[in-house]
Amino acid sequence: MKIDTTRIFNIKSDTDFESLALEIFKFQFKNNRIYNSFCNHLSINEAKVNNVQDIPFLPISFFKSKQVLATTDKVDTVFTSSGTTGALTSQHFVTDISIYKKSYLKAFDLFYGNLEDYCILALLPSYLEREGSSLIYMAQDFIKKSKHSKSGFYLNDTNKLIETLTELERKQNKTLLIGVSFALLDLAESHSFNLKNTVVMETGGMKGRRKELIRSELHEILGSSFGISKVHSEYGMTELLSQAYSAGDCIFTCPPWMKIMIRDTEDPLSLQSHDKTGGVNVIDLANINSCSFIATQDLGKTYEDGSFEILGRFDNSDVRGCNLMVL
Repeated sequence: MKIDTTRIFNIKSDTDFESLALEIFKFQFKNNRIYNSFCNHLSINEAKVNNVQDIPFLPISFFKSKQVLATTDKVDTVFTSSGTTGALTSQHFVTDISIYKKSYLKAFDLFYGNLEDYCILALLPSYLEREGSSLIYMAQDFIKKSKHSKSGFYLNDTNKLIETLTELERKQNKTLLIGVSFALLDLAESHSFNLKNTVVMETGGMKGRRKELIRSELHEILGSSFGISKVHSEYGMTELLSQAYSAGDCIFTCPPWMKIMIRDTEDPLSLQSHDKTGGVNVIDLANINSCSFIATQDLGKTYEDGSFEILGRFDNSDVRGCNLMVL
């Protein structure tokens, strides 16, 4: 059974999403050995799954110890998470890199418009210092496709970055400054800006470089220094091929092929209603060749309109986004 992957990025309604999610569940139940074993352990089979709420979510920790694959196709690339020395890191085996590219390019267009209208400035030192980062892969492609002469990675040359930002603002050039939290804080402490044409987007995490901050404190510092009213955020992780975005206040919105559901922390097979805090489950239909149904280690809540908020996490799991409060 093969599923036409173009359908993933042409979802127009909740009905489209649910129909394709159920098809992908059946496909992965049959073809993903790890997911099949997990479902069997829960005594769940295809006959018991009649709607999205019935689908079991694979704990994200399986990506640290197993090859989570729903196909025997050759692996294009392996994305890996960062981790402390000696700790197990997640591995996401990607057999069709074009699906990842379609996912992040279409999502950017949906949320921010034409990529070619932007200069992309990437401040991602901790990710550049290791191999296998899906965020670096995406940022590199953004930089290439923006076709702006000033687009690029800015690793340690703070003065060059300040000069570039100042020049772009003077020319009223639409700019995206995407950075890991500690690097954006370092920049914010070294210079003050009055940005009118720049989206500042943090990808979360101090990576052990600085003290963890709660989300509101981080955004207040960045907003004050950059002269902006809202700090944008990206919510993604090694185990996903899709990202959600926040245009401020860390209220995230998913692209049409991605959905967040909240599980009860005491009963992980039960789902919570909107406005109630629990564990974050992600449906990412772009993960068609691995597992599209993942129980993360984040805590959050959803809202009636489908948006969601990240409120903390169960432990120091490696995720990107507004996940700065350790509970």
